[in-house]
Amino acid sequence: MPATPTSINPSTPPASWADLLSGRNALRSITLAGGVGMHATNVYIVTTILPSVVKDIGGLEYYAWATSLFVVASIIAAGLASRLVEWLGYRPACLLALLVFSLGSAGCALAPHMVWLLAARTVQGFGGGVLVALSYAMIRVVFAPPLWSRAMALMSGMWGISTLSGPAIGGMFAQAGSWRGAFWALLPAAVVLAFLVQFTLKMPAETRSEEKPNSIPIVKILLLAAAVLSVSAASLFSSAVLNLGGIVFGIALIGLIAWLEQRGSVGKPRLLPSGAFSLHSRIGALYATMILMILGLTTEIYVPYFLQVIQGHSPLLAGYLTGIMSCGWTLAALLFSSYGGARAEFVMKAGPLVVIAALLALSFMLPSSAVLNDYGLLPLCIALILVGFGIGMGMPHLMAKILSSAHPDEGSLAAYSLTTVQLFATAIGAALAGMVTSLAGLADPGGLPGAANAAQWLFICFAAAPLLAFFAVRQALRLKAAVAPGVAHGKQLQEPLS
Repeated sequence: MPATPTSINPSTPPASWADLLSGRNALRSITLAGGVGMHATNVYIVTTILPSVVKDIGGLEYYAWATSLFVVASIIAAGLASRLVEWLGYRPACLLALLVFSLGSAGCALAPHMVWLLAARTVQGFGGGVLVALSYAMIRVVFAPPLWSRAMALMSGMWGISTLSGPAIGGMFAQAGSWRGAFWALLPAAVVLAFLVQFTLKMPAETRSEEKPNSIPIVKILLLAAAVLSVSAASLFSSAVLNLGGIVFGIALIGLIAWLEQRGSVGKPRLLPSGAFSLHSRIGALYATMILMILGLTTEIYVPYFLQVIQGHSPLLAGYLTGIMSCGWTLAALLFSSYGGARAEFVMKAGPLVVIAALLALSFMLPSSAVLNDYGLLPLCIALILVGFGIGMGMPHLMAKILSSAHPDEGSLAAYSLTTVQLFATAIGAALAGMVTSLAGLADPGGLPGAANAAQWLFICFAAAPLLAFFAVRQALRLKAAVAPGVAHGKQLQEPLS
């Protein structure tokens, strides 16, 4: 019978990459990473082909909603993933998520108009949200605790790989005048991943979670989705009053969720683990750090536009230059995930400072072509990669500490919440970026002057997020976990590493 997880000693370094990528762990790693990679590649494919989609079937006024509805559906799905596992088990839940994702992809490929596409993107987002949530959640089920930070780094690394594969796949089909083929191309990959899930994630009944089943916090999930939609809708207007109104309403909804969560207790239906909404708890400060760091990366959605309008680069080059931000995250996650103890805490605190410096450098370089004319693309590439690098330095350790800081009855909830919180941060960051650029004149006066002013203000404003993250992570590291790190959260497939 599988053993209970060993304790996670903060002074003990994580296991090696060889432990994660050899023997039985190798195929499990490929399978879980494939789930994240499927979702991430789809995100970058759609980003690349969406202009071609609009040109073909119309619906420019709904351009932003193709992403907003996808993310909101993913957030709702991530919140429901734990109950799906309680009903079906991990492997059937993964297979069902792949089926829903595939149906959504086929629907997108067949879309005759934008409303159809939006509906299909919502279905696709739901399947993808469950798939990613399960990929992160199963880390604590199939791997021993010393492997958690390595596995988290591998999951993060898939986003970097997807920034290379997604634009290439989408660009190839868009260039050929067949954007629908990009959606069809996702189906064979889904079939391969389904086979991997079927044959590598065979788990005996005793490995299912021993935590008590909870009711679905459906009201809180819907409130979270409404908060995202409120800020997203406000970002579509150029009026500062409407922008502020959307933000205030979104904050009010988050406050309502926090109030409902604090009224509950362990064992009650929750959206996030106990203490998640308090900066006076370790897990709450860790969540705040993760959200603030991801906000810094959401500036990437406007980088291609700035590079094309201000710097005059081609769409393909602009897309790949933007992709190196996520590649920086991947590189840092792979380099620093082996750190433990004091070294891990150092990179967690140093990461926000790197992001601040990089964002401020971009606020100077992107609005003007002077620096690039004198020094070429090298300074720009360094700044772009450092944004992601600073985030990736401490992200695997942040995630691992969240898992080990949760109450023993909320281990699975903490694992599923990683996807929910990341999606929420991404959606809110994108909406806020749209709001800042709109107020800075991206569309009015528009053109080169509007783009230059929007670029400067976007990166200056968003540098505040990693600055706040620096103080949040220091707060988290000063606080103790609610329970002793490494308390068993359930059984695993294998004996823990010694």
